[in-house]
Amino acid sequence: MEDFPVYLFTGFLEAGKTRFIQETLEDPRFNGGEPTLLLLCEEGEREYDTTLSCMENVFIEVIEHESDLTPRVLDYLEKKHRAERAMVEYNGMWQLSSFYDSMPEAWAIYQEFLFIDAGTFLNYNANMRGLMVDKLSSCELAVFNRFQTDMDKMEFHKIVRGVNRRTAIVYESREGTVEYDDIEDPLPYDINAPVITLGDEDYALWYRDVSEEPKKYNGKTVECVGMAVVNSRFQAGNFAFGRKVMTCCVEDIQFASFLAQCDSEQMPENKKWYRLRFQMEFKFHKLYGRRGPVLTVLSMEEAEAPKDPVATFY
Repeated sequence: MEDFPVYLFTGFLEAGKTRFIQETLEDPRFNGGEPTLLLLCEEGEREYDTTLSCMENVFIEVIEHESDLTPRVLDYLEKKHRAERAMVEYNGMWQLSSFYDSMPEAWAIYQEFLFIDAGTFLNYNANMRGLMVDKLSSCELAVFNRFQTDMDKMEFHKIVRGVNRRTAIVYESREGTVEYDDIEDPLPYDINAPVITLGDEDYALWYRDVSEEPKKYNGKTVECVGMAVVNSRFQAGNFAFGRKVMTCCVEDIQFASFLAQCDSEQMPENKKWYRLRFQMEFKFHKLYGRRGPVLTVLSMEEAEAPKDPVATFY
């Protein structure tokens, strides 16, 4: 079954989605007249100019309610217009999972862009953090519209990078000047040190980096404070070692851990804090069901819980 390409544009009202989609459709490098389904999940003040020749084979359909997003509806609209692709202007107040879960089998996200009004971003991030994280987590490009010279790029950069390390970031002024984010993101610890020593505030970043690029930690020695969790399913000498991590809000707190191994007579007590020094290996273990990070304990001593027991990215 061939992919049905989907171009997904997310963001809150008046963030610039409609303007960008219109300009994209006007570009002959993108639009060669292919039948295109344009799904509008919200309608802002700006409207599409359907009188333009580039809009001749663009078929606009409005999805008014999040509950209307179903595989049956989307499949019907695709077939109704014999569309070869879809462009989606998504409602910023809806969870992206509603769209992902409703995509017919052949639908595949080819690109996902997030548009943000720079003037409201910090306020939205503070008051609607869950929705902002939802949109930042999977976008390939985050565009900050109406960015002003007196705004601090680093403040914006840190928030985006706290959620997504791979997305490209663009700052666009009211005059249309575009600047690409080129701020480097060095890790807060020395990965080439004989012993990588993690501060309490470094755990979340380290855990994510290991999860994304486990092979680069193969053979590394690390020391940090975490909680040991002993489970009856584990063989003697095996336990989970980690910390609770919060990405955006209390509801998403989870115990982020890796498998640790020690001599059976050295086993830690369940749910107690320890300072561990361990060597990391990226290898197969049946508890993962695949290859994954395995921590071989070199030393272990009881420790006080961190000042903030729940690790964050901020």
